Amino acid sequence: MSAKKLFIQTLGCAMNVRDSEHIIAELTEKENYSLTEDIKEADLILINTCSVREKPVHKLFSEVGAFKKLKKDGAKIGVCGCTASHLGSEIFKKAPYVDFVLGARNISKITQAVKTPKFLGVDLNYDESEFAFKDFRNSVYKSYINISIGCDKHCTYCIVPHTRGDEISIPFSIVFNEAKKAVSKGAKEIFLLGQNVNNYGKRFKNEHKKMDFSDLLEELSQIEGLERIRFTSPHPLHMDDKFLQTLTQNPKICKSVHMPLQSGSSEILKKMKRGYTKEWYLDRALKLRSLCKDLSISTDIIVAFPAESEKDFEETMEVMEKVRFEQIFSFKYSKRPLTKAASMPHQIPDDIASARLETLQNRHYEILDEIVKKQENKIFEVLFEELRANGEVAGRTDNNFLVQVKGSEEFLGQIKKVKITNAKRMVLYGEII
Repeated sequence: MSAKKLFIQTLGCAMNVRDSEHIIAELTEKENYSLTEDIKEADLILINTCSVREKPVHKLFSEVGAFKKLKKDGAKIGVCGCTASHLGSEIFKKAPYVDFVLGARNISKITQAVKTPKFLGVDLNYDESEFAFKDFRNSVYKSYINISIGCDKHCTYCIVPHTRGDEISIPFSIVFNEAKKAVSKGAKEIFLLGQNVNNYGKRFKNEHKKMDFSDLLEELSQIEGLERIRFTSPHPLHMDDKFLQTLTQNPKICKSVHMPLQSGSSEILKKMKRGYTKEWYLDRALKLRSLCKDLSISTDIIVAFPAESEKDFEETMEVMEKVRFEQIFSFKYSKRPLTKAASMPHQIPDDIASARLETLQNRHYEILDEIVKKQENKIFEVLFEELRANGEVAGRTDNNFLVQVKGSEEFLGQIKKVKITNAKRMVLYGEII
């Protein structure tokens, strides 16, 4: 029996990437599908959606409309992920040619969805924490591993709790065995995923020995053959001293951390329901800098949250000056359905929001140019992961700089020492020594 063809498009975050890997594995192992990049030959077309901002939601309907025009007769279209969770049956009304809708908390039901006409699976309380997914990975050298599902934070701007449900930690045995299996198949790096990874261990479905995120990191670092551990995203609220020490002192844990700020104003942080102040955030970030001089810090920033004054915005700029982030993901506030901030008074006009975003990004570019210039002539250990054009390969340093050198397939999956010869804003170019 010839394999059926699966085309899948993934939008959004690393958790969506891992969800797509789970979907591919389940369909490959249980339903005899094989991947294709040609949508016209696909028997099943999936879009795994994001709903964190407004634009990806609009993109969903334009994309599935295009899929309908391109698909062959008899091919099915499925909508998965976060937008599926919050729109549910509305997707069938707006796009009646969609065959099934599968929410982010229900991806273990993929084989059932494919076989059931107009299947709708969007139960936010559905528990997948102990489901044993089949195995598929986009990269041999790096393995994404979920350590929790859902989120309990209910930040006032964020739709995620309404698309991924309440937070549950995945049992240590499942996480550990998945990591060991990945390493046995060639992975040099594991990438731990969760909405608030450093809140790990606060709630398990069943009886489980006491374990926090720092304990999990220490246990995983004992795996022989594992070279590097990364994770995203920790919450500043849970960055206790134990976590800071583990991050900076354990040699297998990469010296880079994503530390979402969102705003530098304690007043706005309170309106966002973030649970920490500007002072707490700066204390944690600067302590990390003092504990590890080569550590890189990335962040998320929202400008023009409702009622954000010029003074509030200036406080965000002040935090950026003090921390000097190596990377910033910055956005104008976007109204999301089901969130408290969407109905807050004093929504900021778009022209003011755009001006603030431009000011923030331009200053960060200046800071980043200063940071990358200092990397020239430094020597880094780089794990090479991908081929680039013109006979070059690329990979990342321990502290998450992207590095590119002359090289071929033989370097993939290898960690090599590289001297940086030309530092650009997005890529460091170097030579293997």
